[in-house]
Amino acid sequence: MQYSSKLPNVSTSIFSVMSTLANKHNALNLSQGFPNFKSDQKLIDLVSRAMNSGHNQYAPMPGLLSLREALSRKFEMLYQSTYDPELEITITAGATQAIFTALSAFVGQDDEVIIFKPAYDCYEPTIELNGGKTIAIQLEAPHYKVNWEYVQEMISEKTKMIIINTPHNPSGTLLSKEDMLKMQELLMGTDILVLSDEVYEHIIFDNEVHQSVCRFSDLKNRSFITASFGKTFHNTGWKMGYCCAPKELMSEFRKVHQFNVFSVNHPIQIALAEYLNESKHYEGLSSFYQQKRDMFLNLISSSRFKFTPAKGTYFQVLDFSDISMENDIEFAKNMTIEKKLAAIPLSVFNENGLDHKALRFCFAKNEDTLKGAAEILCKL
Repeated sequence: MQYSSKLPNVSTSIFSVMSTLANKHNALNLSQGFPNFKSDQKLIDLVSRAMNSGHNQYAPMPGLLSLREALSRKFEMLYQSTYDPELEITITAGATQAIFTALSAFVGQDDEVIIFKPAYDCYEPTIELNGGKTIAIQLEAPHYKVNWEYVQEMISEKTKMIIINTPHNPSGTLLSKEDMLKMQELLMGTDILVLSDEVYEHIIFDNEVHQSVCRFSDLKNRSFITASFGKTFHNTGWKMGYCCAPKELMSEFRKVHQFNVFSVNHPIQIALAEYLNESKHYEGLSSFYQQKRDMFLNLISSSRFKFTPAKGTYFQVLDFSDISMENDIEFAKNMTIEKKLAAIPLSVFNENGLDHKALRFCFAKNEDTLKGAAEILCKL
């Protein structure tokens, strides 16, 4: 058979590569972003109860209304912003599906989408699949600040959408209120959409505040927010997320969603709705993960790695330029094989593989794992 690939330049994800290497060599895995500790037993029990109570058939296409209502209340409480649970919130099979669906609903042949690199690796392939063109703007280490004047120069009559990610994976940085106001001013009077990837919205450090697009009226009117229950409740394997957008945008989103997955896990939705109504678990996430970040950085303070403490997410970037001049992919692979510690090289997220000699480490791990990783890092 002869066929042509729609994604000819896409290979196996770096997350799969590094996790496979970690498993093969019995290495501590701080590469892929998942917790290695248990989530709240109460939430797990609620899922089991929902299954045993018979909630095992299709959920409504946009998601369980009680869950969407709980999310609407959360947005009003945290951000003083309102989304109609009937028309403006959809439950998705993880944030990645929400991102795929939003892009597929609006990006067509030759449309341009601006992204900021280092960027999470699902954006660009989805743009390409839909016939669009990625306009990548490289952010410079270690601060990863956006130059909005340059962004303005990159906007053209073909620009359909801008994708932002705050708190930012992989750098652990945040977009500030000033950033959001500049973007809002820049887009005012245009038809350009915004896709705001906010999966780490509840993991913010050092008394900073999450600047969701929904805090800014003009941005909100043109934006999708994608978010993740898995990141919030330590259950990444459940692949549960959600999307919020004004009803006109959400109507188009749901046209794609219904033929993509139609609906998502029913008993987990039942459990999440009850859990959100009874618990404000997410309010403690920042302090929970800041303790882990601080412990990890204190443990490696005597190492030769350089770093700026992450402002959000559960990832910490470490600069190894004082240790080796290997490219970051080789350094990461050798560290996994020889030192038994796995991390993610940042060049895979950068434009043209730009190598800042930096690795991303996930600190959503238990204390023993972090201590073991730090012991290895301090010997390099």
